[in-house]
Amino acid sequence: MIRTATLAAIALLLQGAASAQMSHHYVSEAACDTAELRCATKVTPAFAPDGTLWLAWMAGGRISVASSRDRGKTFSTPVAIVDQPLALDWGPDARPKMVVDRHNRIAIAFSIFRDKNFNGEVLHTRSVDGGHSFAKPVPITPNTESQRFEQLALDADGSIFVAWLDKRNRAQARADNRSYNGAGLFFAWSKDGGGTYSEARMVKDNTCECCRISVAFAGLGRPAVLFRNIFPGSVRDHAIVTFRDPATPGEIYRVSHDDWKTEACPHQGPSLAISPGGTYHAVWFTGGGIRKGLFYARSTDGGQTFSEPTAVGRPDRNASRPYVVASASGTAIVWKEFDGEKTTVKLMTSRDDGRTWSQPKVIAATTDASDHPLLVSHGRETFLSWMTKADGYRIVPIGDAP
Repeated sequence: MIRTATLAAIALLLQGAASAQMSHHYVSEAACDTAELRCATKVTPAFAPDGTLWLAWMAGGRISVASSRDRGKTFSTPVAIVDQPLALDWGPDARPKMVVDRHNRIAIAFSIFRDKNFNGEVLHTRSVDGGHSFAKPVPITPNTESQRFEQLALDADGSIFVAWLDKRNRAQARADNRSYNGAGLFFAWSKDGGGTYSEARMVKDNTCECCRISVAFAGLGRPAVLFRNIFPGSVRDHAIVTFRDPATPGEIYRVSHDDWKTEACPHQGPSLAISPGGTYHAVWFTGGGIRKGLFYARSTDGGQTFSEPTAVGRPDRNASRPYVVASASGTAIVWKEFDGEKTTVKLMTSRDDGRTWSQPKVIAATTDASDHPLLVSHGRETFLSWMTKADGYRIVPIGDAP
């Protein structure tokens, strides 16, 4: 069932994407297996504090990095962080993760497959010379069980928080002749710009093992992690945890009661943002018995309770892959829809911290394969970042979208 779910999710991923209103693009070709940006399947953006746009992408079995000082019109010569192709994790929710600190150190984490059973390993590297070179990637943890779905987040003091899904407790369960479901949510910190990470510690065991997680900060040293949990009865609904301090995870709270009972892998993780005013904004996909499709909810009490979920997008058009950001200028959500021929990216915005939302509007479209739509902010500007096979990579301020 897991492999079937994986293939189904990949089929959804390959349905398409992009609009001609966006700035510059790097076109992909039908047969494309080099490490160039035009061949990328997954592209991750990040703004440095000085406003430089950095991209990390997967192509040709490599992770490559380049930067732009003109909002994506031109890019520097790409640098591959490894010389030889790797067995990169190609799952629908997998992509390289990247943060850039005020010292222009670039930290990257990504996962590879160890074997044909989708057991993974999270590797990390960094650049201390402005992206001209990278250290040899090394494991995020010495444990040899499976790790996947890593997420990096840069705290206000320059510390890097990393969380991932880890199956190290599976080995002990097998040794004790016990069943083991899902994976454990683990975390670590780096105080040197991603050069080294602290010893891994667990937040919670038996979470869903095959969906991206999302991280935002509720305060200095207080990351919040939104993840798909496994509740009693094999219900895979979402939960959230906010750290009390860097070493201490807080209570785990349920985000919604969707009642998605499944033994398979959804391969659709959530997205979380916390506004300057402290409101939590969560978006997710569910196939539950109570509700199906994309939903949004907000919390004004630190994630302890959430509002009644609000439907996002059109279920009859396979609405999927939601992403949310919150900045001083407002909150924005993007997602994908597919009408049988064309994939569109839709946008909703809120100027009152999620109390009310604009009507959805199409801001990009394609009839070919596409990556997930992402949002990235710098200052008061928020940008849509999207990679498509037909039109390549594009980035545009959402205020300029049609």
